[in-house]
Amino acid sequence: MIIITVILVGLILIVVCTSILKYNTFLSIFAVTLLIGLLTLPIQDVVPTILLGFGNTMKSIGLIIIFGIMLGLILDKTHATKSIANSILKLTGRKNAGMAIHSTGFVTGIPIFCDSGFIVLHGINKSLVESTGKPMVFMASVLAAGLYSVHCLIPPHPGATAAAGIMSANIGQLILIGLPVAAISSIAGFIWVRLITKKDFTASTNANYDIKLSDEAIDLPSAFRSFLPIVVPVLLLTGRSALLLFAPQSRNTLVKIVSFLGEPIIALIIGILLGVSLYKKLNSKELNELFDLSIEKAGIILAITAAGGIFGTVIKATGIGEVAGVYLASTGLGLFVPFLIASFLKTAQGSSTVAIMTTASIISPMIASLNLNSDNGIVLATLAMGAGSMIISHSNDSYFWVVTKFSDLEVKSTLRVWTTTTAIMGIFAFAATWILSLIL
Repeated sequence: MIIITVILVGLILIVVCTSILKYNTFLSIFAVTLLIGLLTLPIQDVVPTILLGFGNTMKSIGLIIIFGIMLGLILDKTHATKSIANSILKLTGRKNAGMAIHSTGFVTGIPIFCDSGFIVLHGINKSLVESTGKPMVFMASVLAAGLYSVHCLIPPHPGATAAAGIMSANIGQLILIGLPVAAISSIAGFIWVRLITKKDFTASTNANYDIKLSDEAIDLPSAFRSFLPIVVPVLLLTGRSALLLFAPQSRNTLVKIVSFLGEPIIALIIGILLGVSLYKKLNSKELNELFDLSIEKAGIILAITAAGGIFGTVIKATGIGEVAGVYLASTGLGLFVPFLIASFLKTAQGSSTVAIMTTASIISPMIASLNLNSDNGIVLATLAMGAGSMIISHSNDSYFWVVTKFSDLEVKSTLRVWTTTTAIMGIFAFAATWILSLIL
């Protein structure tokens, strides 16, 4: 009972420190973790447990996050994202500009973080608004939804990647199963935005505008080459997962090669090389600056991710997971447990990454008691956490303010449209995950 109380108080402290007091996220999680360790573990085990959590987390996802950020920055610098937007708009047409920017957000959001992706694409989005006369609140929200769906569910995004590491989930399998879940969530978000912004369409002008996406259109890389750095790593990761599922013991040389190429680190490196090939002229100074910036951006994310891993290891060492797992298993809630915990943490403190990492740390020790300890069960539990980490984006979420400020929206408009959209997306993502659990 004392251990349960200490952990619950610790969770509340993390929420208060990161959300209300606005303290540094890494230091807040680390300080609370150290406090929990001192109050629940033998003092000689506290530091070794912390170091174990740090090392295991960095070993499993550190390089993936660094290379994922590099790939995202390269696609931005080479204007591959704009080329993808152009190609999708050509397929959908001007009348479907909302679906075009939404689809662009979904595709480019696979390697690019949602806030960075929104900043990169907001110029194109603004041009589309001017070209089509569609209301900004609609266009901004559907773009945000496309990016958000994959950000909360699919590696190499830090929350999903860290959760996969803590839960020992197969990353390729997580992507293979997670992509359709993300697509369902994304489509649900698009439909909801379209419904809730009906009156905004009525108020907007419906003149016949000419499409003009970018003055740089003639200098953009081809759509085929722009898609390759995203599509090839995804295919390699999912191909490796399929091979391990259907031929786990095969010694065939081709299987070994595909398995090697499908390792997350190798697949991302291949994506980076394909991205670098988009440069018209290779400039070593420019590339070095980009790589330096990638590592700099990764540092903050790695620190928070490591703190989450340490928190999970200390929680596991207390033994509370097994006790809580037995109790929760008797409730029959199953996948609802990680979903509800992540939903509470996301709504309370704002960060999807912190919400899913913290939930993984809590759920990992009790995964067997919840009857989710199969390979598919672990992946589905991780997706349930991702679904929960979507609910609800409001004023304590940095992405909320990115969407609001870059689109020049009123806060009440973002709350009405975007905040409700994240609730719908999270519910549909969990519903899809739950249905898959009945099949797999």
